[in-house]
Order: sequence, then structure tokens, then C-alpha cells
Amino acid sequence: MTIGLTIQETAERTGLTAHTLRYYERIGLVWDVYRDTAGHRRYTEEDVGWLVLLTRLRATGMRVRDMLRYAELARNGPETFAARCELLEEQRTRVEARIAELQSDLDLLNYKITAYRAEQSEQIPARESA
Repeated sequence: MTIGLTIQETAERTGLTAHTLRYYERIGLVWDVYRDTAGHRRYTEEDVGWLVLLTRLRATGMRVRDMLRYAELARNGPETFAARCELLEEQRTRVEARIAELQSDLDLLNYKITAYRAEQSEQIPARESA
């Protein structure tokens, strides 16, 4: 019986490519990945959870260097909780600013759509009843 998930299974579970998984390991975002007797990577459920977290952090626009800092802190254990929290709070501030920008963009789109629809309705002559 083989323990853990293959790189392909892990890629499917996380939405990352095998290339990205290898890259993350090479740069230190993922560490201590178990290798079977043939030398193939085998990922645990804990590894998958960590990779999903990394994926979500990346989706927030977190820079790889900040992800590396977060990973370094995580490797150093619970005494780094405060530093990790600070890093996440900084990212939250960036995400909130991005959301505000997107909301402003959405408001502009809604305004223009409403204006165009109003203009169109004024240009369509009313039907007379028979």
C-alpha cells in the first residue's frame, strides 16, 4: 500500500500544476515532502491543506516573497503567530483596498449601463394602441 498522494493527485486536488508544486518545493514554500522508496513525492492531507492555503493567499494577490516569509514563520512554530497575524493583516489591508477599487469600477459600469438603457428607452417610440 502506498502512502500519500502522488504529485498528479495533489495537483488535481489543489488546482496547481505539477510544475508549480515542484517550484513551490524548490523555493521553500513547501518543505519536507515525503519521498517513497522510488524517490517519488507523496503528499499528505496536511500538505494539501497547506497548498490550498498558499493558493488562496496567492489569489488575494499576495506576493511570492510574502508567501515565503509566511512559510518561514510557519516553519518556526507557534511563537511566530503574532508575526504571521501581522503579515496577514497587511495583506487584508491590500485586499480591502483592491475591493474598494473594484467597487468603484463596478459603480461606474452600473452608471454607464443605466445611462445607456435610459437613452435607448427614450429613442424607442411608444407604440400606439389599436
